[in-house]
Amino acid sequence: MVWMILGVLALVLSYVAIQGVRAAHGLARARRRLSTYDVQTAKLSYGDITYLDEGTGEVILSVHGMFGGYDQAYETVKTRRSKNRLIAPSRFGYLGSDVKGDGSPKEQADAFAELLDFLEIDSVFVLATSAGGTPAIRFALEYPQRVKGLILFCSAMPPARRPESYLHYQGPPKALMSDLAMYLISPLLEPLMGLPSSTVATIQPVSERKTGAILDGERTNPDMEKHFDQYPVESLNMPTLILHAKDDSVAGFEKTRLAVPRFPQCTFVAFEDGGHMMAGHGREIDDALNLFLSD
Repeated sequence: MVWMILGVLALVLSYVAIQGVRAAHGLARARRRLSTYDVQTAKLSYGDITYLDEGTGEVILSVHGMFGGYDQAYETVKTRRSKNRLIAPSRFGYLGSDVKGDGSPKEQADAFAELLDFLEIDSVFVLATSAGGTPAIRFALEYPQRVKGLILFCSAMPPARRPESYLHYQGPPKALMSDLAMYLISPLLEPLMGLPSSTVATIQPVSERKTGAILDGERTNPDMEKHFDQYPVESLNMPTLILHAKDDSVAGFEKTRLAVPRFPQCTFVAFEDGGHMMAGHGREIDDALNLFLSD
């Protein structure tokens, strides 16, 4: 029994050591990768917001999800750089962006508007992924004159009706918000969330995204359920494009399917597979975006 316990302990320590080395190497690669972006900083009334501004043409404001930043926002739409001007900001608490007030989606929407003023841009198409859907929808509701079209890409969705209850914290445990912890649980990402284990490399450095991730868990993700009346999406007067995979285990497809009828002028594109980021459907997604933007 003693030898069995020692053997298990040795395996556990070996696993932790291996993942620790992987996390350290991943962190170094992540910092090198971030250094390749032409990051700019807008000094707004509430503080700094970091962003990328690339490409030319019709403007797309890209709104990233949890554990994102300007890099995730840009990578989601970078294939459109030759066709569109891409504005990819870091939301509150991510990669150098400050937090205004309590960081609510309403305040995030106000920050988007102030950033567009700073850049002297009147109106944009808004494309949001995952947790970014909540502040993007709020922006469309608060500033409809500035939104030409709303694109929700594997996005959070408002409930079809007022919920009787909801989770007050909707995010990973705060104890897991470190590079090492994320690498330790990386083998579970595929079976639990449908995400490849390599996803951990794309969210490093976790320490520079932690404030934003906690804010999303506490404020952003529960907001459409907590403040149901503040999201009357039936009143939206701009066209909406919703793209979602049926096997998305992060932003559930059934909730999206039930929410779609609430959006006027809505085009709904559903994929049979692809998971949370609709992997393998790049061509169909680009075709849908071309049609939506041209219309």
